[in-house]
Amino acid sequence: MSRLTSTLGLLFLLVTSVQAQWWTLHDSKTPRTADGKANLSAPAPRVNGKPDLSGVWETERTPVEEFVKLAGPELPLLQVDLNDVTKYVLNVFWPTKPGQEPLTPAGAAVFKQNASSGQDFQGARCLPSSVPAAMSITMFKMIQAPGEIVVLHESGDPSRQLHMDGRTLPKNPEPSWMGSSVASWQGDTLVVQTVGTNTMAWLDAFGHPRSDAMKITERYHRRDFGHMDVELSFDDPKYYTRSFGFKTTATLQPDTDIIEYVCTENWKNRPH
Repeated sequence: MSRLTSTLGLLFLLVTSVQAQWWTLHDSKTPRTADGKANLSAPAPRVNGKPDLSGVWETERTPVEEFVKLAGPELPLLQVDLNDVTKYVLNVFWPTKPGQEPLTPAGAAVFKQNASSGQDFQGARCLPSSVPAAMSITMFKMIQAPGEIVVLHESGDPSRQLHMDGRTLPKNPEPSWMGSSVASWQGDTLVVQTVGTNTMAWLDAFGHPRSDAMKITERYHRRDFGHMDVELSFDDPKYYTRSFGFKTTATLQPDTDIIEYVCTENWKNRPH
């Protein structure tokens, strides 16, 4: 098996431990169709003239067939839940071929070191998955308040505070797993900028690194009640020769909530 398939198995251990939802709620503020189901095509809610991003969201999942194209037909034999993760958790450069990533010599050296270290993605080792994986492996909840948006991750990652009170990014931020973030509106799109992420986290399961110079930009556009366009871009002049990123879609998960997850309580071999 390749490094990809072995890492997939560990990632899905995390995913399936968290995805068992038992919350069944009935939110009176959710617009509904005649049969009582949530109307995800209804207009997006607004607060003070701007879209309200509050809610429980899940980014789009990648079809099994797309994973098989890269990893081979033996991948489903791992008996993992391939529908519960997005391809960008595995490789932020999907579907770029190995060796074609825009790595600087320094970045290539760290990437090679990560790939040969024998370690797996930090989320599989009960460390924070960090950005972007924290919002791609499991559901995440956004709580929009005056002056900030709080993001909670069902993966067990630390919460994020997206400050919207006019402050600027810190010049010498204390390195952390989730970084320091500020946000502002550009029309109906929320733009989030993050710096100060530590270098212990990889960007993906393949081991693409991030340096202390990395700046992450996220764009969130809630186009209707149940769908949000999400775009992430990464700038890191130490490790990469150009900016890069990806686009995805998040779907609202109505009438539910995120649940508590403690990774070390699930640190076990899944078949047993």
